Formats: sequence, structure tokens, C-alpha cells
Amino acid sequence: MFDPATRMLNLDDDRYTENTRAAYPISFIDNAAPGGVGGHPKNIIMLTADAFGVLPPIARLSPQAAMYHFLSGYTAKVAGTEKGVTEPSATFSTCFGAPFLPLPPSFYARMLGDKIATHKSRVWLVNTGWSGGPYGTGHRMKIAYTRAMIAAALSGALDHVAYEKDRLFNLDVPAVCPGVPADVLQPRNTWTHPAEYDVQAGKLAKMFVDNFKNFEADVSPEVRAAGPKA
Repeated sequence: MFDPATRMLNLDDDRYTENTRAAYPISFIDNAAPGGVGGHPKNIIMLTADAFGVLPPIARLSPQAAMYHFLSGYTAKVAGTEKGVTEPSATFSTCFGAPFLPLPPSFYARMLGDKIATHKSRVWLVNTGWSGGPYGTGHRMKIAYTRAMIAAALSGALDHVAYEKDRLFNLDVPAVCPGVPADVLQPRNTWTHPAEYDVQAGKLAKMFVDNFKNFEADVSPEVRAAGPKA
């Protein structure tokens, strides 16, 4: 908010939102690239926040699965970042930025798939949401675990470990990750009552399937088959 008394922006003012942003000249960053263009990424990380507490905290995505999850854009609206939101709720925002897409979503998905294929990038789905239960029962994923998983992905530490297939969500989940308990990597193991996990997981999988009907006609059979199973 603009403070009339000081005639300056007060970035600590949360009267309208806690999700405050500021802009400043790129020259303020010592190691910035003046051209604003970097190299092609070796790793692409898609962040989600699963309020159901059923998605694994990290999963490796095939190029087809990357396109599927890019189009789905699943995450949760969280209090403090969305006006009027008091508790997390599941949402699908196409390409993780639906309001800002001037072209059909499938155009961006194909572009992503082409870039991944050309530059051999590895793609990861990282869930910073709930573990051990849904919102209200479980708890947010520990930041230390998320940092450890991302560090392992970027360093290549997850390139040579065993993976387990999550049959419902069709995801490849590492069996081990440095700095992260093995149980945390398998969400069902963190729930006190695994049968309740199965119910919640089924609900979310159906939400994925129903939402992706919007894109089925514009993607290949391989992309359609890369998502969760109802």
C-alpha cells in the first residue's frame, strides 16, 4: 500500500492481501544476466500443494506426464494468497496460469513437450501440501524435506535410485531420497488409517480425470494415458 504520510510503498501493509509483491531494476542484482536470458534447464520442477494429502511429495514425470500435469495445473488455494479463502481448497489452473493464456492450452503443452525432448530435461512434480491426512487432519510437508528432495533432484542423486509406481496416480516415486524418511515418500504410509487415504486418493484421481476431459481432444493418446486412473 502507498503510505501518504511517507509517500512511500509500505510492503508490510496486509490490509488487502498478504501476498505482496515488489519490483526493482535488474541492475540491483549483482549477478543478473543483462540480456534476461539463461540456458535451457536440465531439471523442470512443477510445484503443487495437495490439500487432500494424497499426492507423493516428489515424483519423476515422463514427457507425456509432464504435459498432462502442466495442462492440469492442480494445486490448492491457500489462505493468505487468495482473497476470501480461509482454508485450502483444490483447484485446477491450466498450465499453472490459466488467466494469462492468450492461446489454447494445448499449444503450450506441445511447446513444453518439444522443449523437453530437444534438451533432454528431467521433470519433477513436487508436492508441498499436506501429509498424513488432508487439511485439518494432516500437516504441511516440512520445508526441510522439500528442500532435500529438490536438492537431490538437481544434483542427480535421484537418477540412480529405485522407483515405485503409484498405480492410481500413475506416478514414478523414488523409493529413497537423502534427508527424507522413506515413509514420507509414500503418502499412504503416513496416514493413521490407510483406508481413509484410499478414499481421498480416489476422490482426487476422479477430479483429475474429470478436469482433463477439457483437453482430451487436443492431446495424443500417450498424454491422455499418462494421468491418474479413475
